[in-house]
Amino acid sequence: MIIIGSDHTGIELKNTLIDYMKKKKIEYYNIITDEGKADDDYPDIAYKICEKVLEKNNNLGIAICGTGIGISIACNKVEGIRAALCTDEYMAQMSKRHNNANVICLGSRLEVFKNKNNAINIVDSFINNFYEGGRHDRRLQKIRNIEKLGKSTGDESYI
Repeated sequence: MIIIGSDHTGIELKNTLIDYMKKKKIEYYNIITDEGKADDDYPDIAYKICEKVLEKNNNLGIAICGTGIGISIACNKVEGIRAALCTDEYMAQMSKRHNNANVICLGSRLEVFKNKNNAINIVDSFINNFYEGGRHDRRLQKIRNIEKLGKSTGDESYI
């Protein structure tokens, strides 16, 4: 299932992507907040998206704010989330293939997303690619180790 949510800046982009998922018969869950109000803060939406993504192993998330940066930072604070801010199809593809990203972050105010087809193609690339495993497993384990450490001590023995 795809979990999708946005702050007030991303409602139009979110609705475009929901229409796309409906058309493609992709199962989704819409994180509905006090949409359209400036106090629908992206950290709150990010957390709600991440909670739902982590409920099932194959859930994915789409998180949208103005630049994609803030919501990406917030999502990546949740243990088990690998959120990638993607602005083209290649980034979306590689975020899944090499990093096993489970949330894609988009910036609704970015020029690239003013073209609805760009947004759809980027999300489609994210949804339809799969983790390659192999050599990337070691790197993802290091990320999980850092996540558990919680802060850098200058000692790289955790790797």
